[in-house]
Amino acid sequence: MGRFDEKVVIVTGAARGQGEAEARMFAAQGARVLLADVLDEQGEGVAADIGAAARYIHLDVSDEGQWATAIAAATELGGGLDVLVNNAAILRPAAIEDTSLEDYMTVINVNQVGCFLGMKAAMPAMRDSGGGSIVNISSIDGIGSKNGLISYTASKFAIRGMTKTAAMEWGRFGIRVNSVHPGGVNTVMGNPFNTPEVETVPYQNQAIQRIGYPDEIAAAVAFLASDEASYVTGTELVVDGGWLSGRLEPGLPGTNVAQAGWGYNE
Repeated sequence: MGRFDEKVVIVTGAARGQGEAEARMFAAQGARVLLADVLDEQGEGVAADIGAAARYIHLDVSDEGQWATAIAAATELGGGLDVLVNNAAILRPAAIEDTSLEDYMTVINVNQVGCFLGMKAAMPAMRDSGGGSIVNISSIDGIGSKNGLISYTASKFAIRGMTKTAAMEWGRFGIRVNSVHPGGVNTVMGNPFNTPEVETVPYQNQAIQRIGYPDEIAAAVAFLASDEASYVTGTELVVDGGWLSGRLEPGLPGTNVAQAGWGYNE
């Protein structure tokens, strides 16, 4: 409690899922939070449920003019801006040959351009406040990839690189910039039909054999945003249950065959 007392935070994509969990966690720890999204009814409902510490604003992250409005709204909450979480993202899976330029650019404009515009818009307010923290949500698909994710992977790799550039340029202003790389998360994106099997079956061969949950990602974001991470910038925090570490091989030592191998390789 009190970890973010008197701090002003913007979270994009905050109307549901991971962004909602992040907004709620910041507010619970003392922050004044501006929830930004294009899902107005849901976003307003979350802000109302959080209470006086929260406000909702409509924000298309790919629109530079709307970013200026959002930054102004955030500074009205407390006279400055301390934290920005670039969380908003979309996913349009398709094989490369089936991906239209329009669909590709739609994902790039929201995920990659939106992150760029957010950092650019937030920087002057953070500099004027004496510093701050930007946390960009990338993905394990910004480190590796999967088939069918050409536009999503391109955008998440870009976020990883942009984070490092911003960290180098803005460290002298006391602005730290880091990226978080979630694995599968139990949200509308990660489990669109809220299917119980999706929480476990695809993850049987990773170290922690289940999907991640929004609060677990929010905790990582809060750490990077907090003063506890005062010497951390330009880095990548992977929160993936061990997905990128490797795969458990059914039948080999150290694997519970009954749990890790059932039907997976059939």
